Amino acid sequence: MIKRAVNDLAIFGGEPAFAHRLHVGRPNIGNQERLLDRIRDLLDRRWLTNQGPLVQEFETKICELLGTKHCILTCNATTALEIAIRALGLTGEVIVPSFTFVATAHALQWQEIAPVFCDIDPQTHNLDPRCVEALITPRTSGILATHIWGRPCAINELIEIATRHRLKLLFDAAHAFGCSYRGRKIGNFGAAEVFSFHATKFLNTFEGGAVVTNDDELAGKIRLMTNFGFAGYDQVIYLGINGKMSEPAAAMGLTGLECLDQFVAANRSHYKHYQEALADVPGVQMIRYNEAEQNNYQYIVLEIDELKTYISRDGISSMLHAENILARRYFYPGCHHMEPYRSHFPHAGLLLPETEQLTQRVLSLPTGTAIEARDVDLICDLIRFVVEHGAEVSQKISTLPGNG
Repeated sequence: MIKRAVNDLAIFGGEPAFAHRLHVGRPNIGNQERLLDRIRDLLDRRWLTNQGPLVQEFETKICELLGTKHCILTCNATTALEIAIRALGLTGEVIVPSFTFVATAHALQWQEIAPVFCDIDPQTHNLDPRCVEALITPRTSGILATHIWGRPCAINELIEIATRHRLKLLFDAAHAFGCSYRGRKIGNFGAAEVFSFHATKFLNTFEGGAVVTNDDELAGKIRLMTNFGFAGYDQVIYLGINGKMSEPAAAMGLTGLECLDQFVAANRSHYKHYQEALADVPGVQMIRYNEAEQNNYQYIVLEIDELKTYISRDGISSMLHAENILARRYFYPGCHHMEPYRSHFPHAGLLLPETEQLTQRVLSLPTGTAIEARDVDLICDLIRFVVEHGAEVSQKISTLPGNG
């Protein structure tokens, strides 16, 4: 372990621990030569978009990997959510977590569907099925659940609730590509599931998303909607938008798929390393993945108990940022505290006690192929140091600009 005196820390006037910034979600690139070969080929073909051969190949390979019947690639996951919501005919109110990226709620609100924010299970960070049932009204048309950190929701319980109340069930699986639930890959549940291939995800297409489903009719509708409603060269039969994925994006996705095992192995190695190094740090608890399932391990998430660390989560975050470790306060402050929801539902927090608490505790740390084991050592060393000197570091942080 690297020992650092108080005066060595950047917040005390020293140099940052890292000369370069370590980001949460730094992109995995994969084999650059394979990517460039694909880019050169598609340029030679001059087929850059409109369901080209690379998009078709990527869709096929995703279906093979997940065991799903249909995959429709999109330009991003938010558009994929919006299209899936519209294709499912959701209206009125849809139950959704507040502890999620704001795009999940925006995809509903953009279509004038009211997101009804539901509390979470503090153990899983996912929707609490008991809270879901309590929020169902005659205006409820569906449930939009997020697999937070790639750890599956209480899928069977949500299916049972949705079936009994005749609601549509859609999953935001942005975190969960390659993960499984009871031995079956995420992508096979609910009416459809939506993946994100944004640059911050462990499999990325620069920017992109996908809707996967086993429903033939729904898949056909989504594919039409993704391409302006075109059913042929000049025949438009449905209302649609331009939601297509481009060929360069698919080239990146195919290259990433070839390196998927490498990405997961790096994530798992860092996860185990963090787990061991932080095991005895008071007040710092790391979320665990179910080793009986398939996981992508793409998030290293801590819960900070300020009563034991004597420094807040935000204090630890500020210290790490000063050392060029750009940890993230996911999903602070919760969608219900963001606009327009803060204005529409000013008292939503009263029904979200677990969400309110969790947004104050969670901190996500860098992982992936962009960091090395020695980086993990130093990050953990700094966390241990700041907890051991919590009061002193807190006092210093409180005097910094913007923290008064």
